[in-house]
Amino acid sequence: MMLYIRMRFLAIGLLALAASGTAAAADCGENPGPGVDWQRCSKQMLQLQGSDLSDANLQGAYLTGTGLSNSNLSGADMSGSELVRTSLDGTNLSGANLEKALAHRATFESASLREARLEKAEFVRVNLDEADLSNANMVKGEFIRNSFRDANLSGADLSGANLSRAVFHGANLAGASFQGAHLHWARFENTDLSSAGGLTQDQVDAACGDATTKLPDGLAAPATWPCAPD
Repeated sequence: MMLYIRMRFLAIGLLALAASGTAAAADCGENPGPGVDWQRCSKQMLQLQGSDLSDANLQGAYLTGTGLSNSNLSGADMSGSELVRTSLDGTNLSGANLEKALAHRATFESASLREARLEKAEFVRVNLDEADLSNANMVKGEFIRNSFRDANLSGADLSGANLSRAVFHGANLAGASFQGAHLHWARFENTDLSSAGGLTQDQVDAACGDATTKLPDGLAAPATWPCAPD
């Protein structure tokens, strides 16, 4: 899995070298602002904290190592973008499109992703602690080893998502859908799953919890949870 990720990053890095040529319609030299068109532009290692990039076209943009904390990216199109070690703490991404975005060790702590689109996104070891992901579309996304501590995922659609080893301690999962989600060693200690939808006993048995974990009616904690305590 990690070899695959490294190969993906290498391929994306090579593509970034040609970004200015492939983004003929975009103005990669344009200053940051609402609605800016940076489609497929290389904007790596920049300090853009506090920027207003609402409704920006960042489709396929290369944002590795870029600081975007406390910025406004509401309604932005970030589909297919590269977000490796990108900082988006406290950023407004409400309604943003991150479909098929690729993130590794990025941080979205306390960010707002309300009603954001993350279908088929590939997020590995991403920090989403205390983020607002209410009503987000996360269908078939890869969220391996992500941290969702105290995050708001109420009403989020996680159907078919890979949540292996993700941490949900204290997260709000009211009305969230886990239909067909992969929960191998996902951590639900101190988490209320009682009103989450789509869960099966097989999923619960593959996940991890403790005496504080609350399950939906009809499901039971395994005799022994598979994970060791943190």
